[in-house]
Amino acid sequence: MRLKTIEIKGFKSFADKTIINFSEPVIGVVGSNGCGKSNIVDAIRWVLGEQKTSALRSDSMTNVIFNGTKTKPAAGLAEVCLVFENNKNLLPTEYSEVAIKRILYKDGVGEYYLNQVKCRLKDIHNLLQNTGISSDSYAIIALSMVDDLLQDKENARLALFEQAAGVAGYKGRKKETLSKLKSTDEDLARIEDLLSEIEKNMLSLEKQAARTRKYLLMKTEYKELSLELVR
Repeated sequence: MRLKTIEIKGFKSFADKTIINFSEPVIGVVGSNGCGKSNIVDAIRWVLGEQKTSALRSDSMTNVIFNGTKTKPAAGLAEVCLVFENNKNLLPTEYSEVAIKRILYKDGVGEYYLNQVKCRLKDIHNLLQNTGISSDSYAIIALSMVDDLLQDKENARLALFEQAAGVAGYKGRKKETLSKLKSTDEDLARIEDLLSEIEKNMLSLEKQAARTRKYLLMKTEYKELSLELVR
């Protein structure tokens, strides 16, 4: 699996549609400070589902949309698309090329697409699971991540080895399963509380029913005795 192209439009400094082709084994992007080199890395992380604005060097998510200049108007949306070659079928799909797209509008509404079909972020995560590619993957290394590795911040080295060994995906599924089990246990606890309340109500209703039966019996006897007295 190999990244073939990146299409960026309206994302940060990329006002116009820009296509970067990765046709060679090694590609270098060079330029002066502030020309937007780091924005390419941000775009890759963003389209893969990055939700932390700090990781994108932004105050809010909508700030990734091109804000306009003296010569260019602000963009109405940010759009990034990654196209992967899947000739070796490392991705669990029959397509030889897989396009992952993310769109964010000015009102904060976002959309994800797989091969032009609207999908959920979870679908993208499931597709890329165990490939080592994600928004926080060490296959996409920002400068801050190098510092984290050197300082072993928040077990950064362990996370790197787990990703390389393919363990990270299983840990993610384990976390999701444990969360579901916890939710199920909480639901069971609520059901037990409801059953306890229902049992209490049933005891009260049984007492009321017994009193009602006794009342009806006494009423019947009263009518019969009244009729005998009248005769």
